Amino acid sequence: MPTLRQSYHNALTSLSARTGTPLPSLVLSFAVLHELTAIIPLAGIFFASRQLGLGERVVGRFIHSDKVRNEPSWLNDHMGQWFDEGERWAERVGRRYGIFGFSKGQPPVSAIDDNPPRRVSSIIAGDAANAIFAYGMVKALLPARVGLSLYLSPSFSRRVVEPIRLRVARLFRKSSTL
Repeated sequence: MPTLRQSYHNALTSLSARTGTPLPSLVLSFAVLHELTAIIPLAGIFFASRQLGLGERVVGRFIHSDKVRNEPSWLNDHMGQWFDEGERWAERVGRRYGIFGFSKGQPPVSAIDDNPPRRVSSIIAGDAANAIFAYGMVKALLPARVGLSLYLSPSFSRRVVEPIRLRVARLFRKSSTL
């Protein structure tokens, strides 16, 4: 009876043979596409919500409405978690780069101030709310992002990763014969 590792290895090896791409190239293609399908929608959703004023309305309503937040449902539970993660992410990035309404290098709110974990929610406005909204939406798109990355990995591997790998390999072969 094959182990779980052997089952995955066999499935990936057959996928590699069927698509005509080396397995490492296929895995690298998936990783690159998975990150691209996060970064591009994050920027797109951020700027679209900024233009339409969605971030403040959605995040503000979700965070400040006990009725919405306490209603038991899968979506409310996950959106709450994603907005909390987005809030921490927006604060960390905002303080590091001086964006989303934070000053560059501004020290984080101290844990001894007896503030709840929701440090940014008291100042959610403008770009911070749009960043939190974009983060939450990108998290919600995870199943679609994974499917798209899996679907596009073989062609991305053949058209982008393999040509780069072959050029780099050729460069090192030439330099070693000199």
